[in-house]
Amino acid sequence: MKCGLLCTAGEEVVRLQELEGNTVTIHTGLTGVQSDAHILWFYGPENTMIVNSRISGEIITDYDSERFRDRLQLNTTSGSLTIRNISREDSGVFNLQITTKIRSKWSYRMDVYAPAPTPTIGLKENHTMFPIERCVPVCSVENGKDVNLSWYREKERISTTNSSDSSAYIVLPLDLTSPNNSTHTCVAANPVSTQTAQPNLTGLCYNNTDSKSTELTAALTPGGLTAVAVVLVFVFVTCYCKKKKRPGSSVAERYNGIQYTAGPQQNNTVGQASPS
Repeated sequence: MKCGLLCTAGEEVVRLQELEGNTVTIHTGLTGVQSDAHILWFYGPENTMIVNSRISGEIITDYDSERFRDRLQLNTTSGSLTIRNISREDSGVFNLQITTKIRSKWSYRMDVYAPAPTPTIGLKENHTMFPIERCVPVCSVENGKDVNLSWYREKERISTTNSSDSSAYIVLPLDLTSPNNSTHTCVAANPVSTQTAQPNLTGLCYNNTDSKSTELTAALTPGGLTAVAVVLVFVFVTCYCKKKKRPGSSVAERYNGIQYTAGPQQNNTVGQASPS
């Protein structure tokens, strides 16, 4: 159990933070209650009585609460209250009142949390040429109460974020400006628990390349370069031949047994009889 203030008797509201499902004891800090004491515990905004105990010769304790049925246990020596199998719905203010010759009051604010969600790591797409520059691991996690998402390099926290929108996912990219051998860890945490995930940078940044980078890599291999060169030569020859066949060139053509030579001169036919 974690306390925002010391868990002792006093006028201030003591804040408690606990993981759901646990057994929680609200400690009063008292070492002994007088034999004629009247101990009352109240819960919630309506200050509903949940424990009523009288110590006068014999101890009579009533647990009058539908919400906490069979989950409460009072320590009549200290006034401390134990709650079994606490749930997030049990979050709220617990008030203690002990009456002897005087009346004393204590207040405790209990915040119960679910376990922190487990983060997942994916890859943010980019369009630069080199894999290490394109590689941007992204950690994401389902949001929850007081959840923070952080990246650590070794034991140093290098970035963190959260969101007030409980229905949205929290997303945090990892800035890898240059390759290194450091261990990176994504941590999702709330006040009572943490969950972690570590990226496989080799798998993400080098093996998980997209089709464009694969085509580029293939083109840069010797076989790929040869294929590119053949295509370029073919295009060049095709364009050259078409240019040579245009009107005004010296390419000879034959039609119906008569040979013509295309060119700028007129009446340049072969095989006709000379005029008599």
